[in-house]
Amino acid sequence: MENVIIIGSGPAGYTAAIYAARANLNPVLFEGAEPGGQLTTTSDVENYPGYSEGVLGPKMMEDFKKQAERFGTRVVSKTVTAVDFSVRPFKVTVDGETHEAKTIIISTGATAKRLGLENEKKMYGKGVSACATCDGFFFKGKTVVVVGGGDTAMEEATFLTRFATKVYLVHRRDEFRASKIMLDRAQKNSKIEFIMDTVVEDVLGLDLGHVTGVVLKNVETKEQKNLPCDGVFAAIGHEPNTKIFAGQIELDQKGYVVTCPGTTMTSVEGVFAGGDCVDHKYRQAVTAAGMGCAAAMDAERWLEAQV
Repeated sequence: MENVIIIGSGPAGYTAAIYAARANLNPVLFEGAEPGGQLTTTSDVENYPGYSEGVLGPKMMEDFKKQAERFGTRVVSKTVTAVDFSVRPFKVTVDGETHEAKTIIISTGATAKRLGLENEKKMYGKGVSACATCDGFFFKGKTVVVVGGGDTAMEEATFLTRFATKVYLVHRRDEFRASKIMLDRAQKNSKIEFIMDTVVEDVLGLDLGHVTGVVLKNVETKEQKNLPCDGVFAAIGHEPNTKIFAGQIELDQKGYVVTCPGTTMTSVEGVFAGGDCVDHKYRQAVTAAGMGCAAAMDAERWLEAQV
């Protein structure tokens, strides 16, 4: 029987672990399939307080993990595959084994969406990617396409100009969701060319084993054309990693965990949530960490009230 089981890592999970451990709750944290979360696929993090010179995403998450372990968190590199929140103590299943806990903190984050094209799947790792930081190095002197219109797309496109000689940013609409500062930075970059009102219909090069181009379709004129390129990066949003919680707690239409206003409490008393599996508005490391802190404090106070 555990006091607290934390499901998922990243800024929210590790921060929750730090606070829960320092409250002598002896938390167990199951890292999940992507230890450290999305920040492990990010390069320079320049907007997290305390890192005045910036820090690499993976390094930052390693720092978080070490701090959590320093106070006694048991970090387990396994993935929770099922939960039962219908009765207390709550149950989570890991590798076929059942673990029980008085409280649960959910911090499973979100995952980048794919374009959904057949050739995209077949050519993943052969020029198709969703992580510029991971794969940008392989496109030195090449031409790449970034698909999307939000901050992620602007960030990926700008990052790729460090390596690629040309970056096409393809967006299905005629205006962007990106913040002004990110959009301005991309628009001022001479290596980035914007292609508006357009979608990627197909990825070319399957017969050669590497990307040779994309088929573009203008959503207004329906005109199609081939655009030669060496790489395709999807930057079209995120999907919360919450499928295992369906039917156990309240989720919104997009699958994000619903919490009580002003708290991290879910629809099940004793189950708390924070980070990108809840937050589809800000999605920042610092806000996720703040929510992780709040979840741990809410869990601690809830446990005290049960005595």
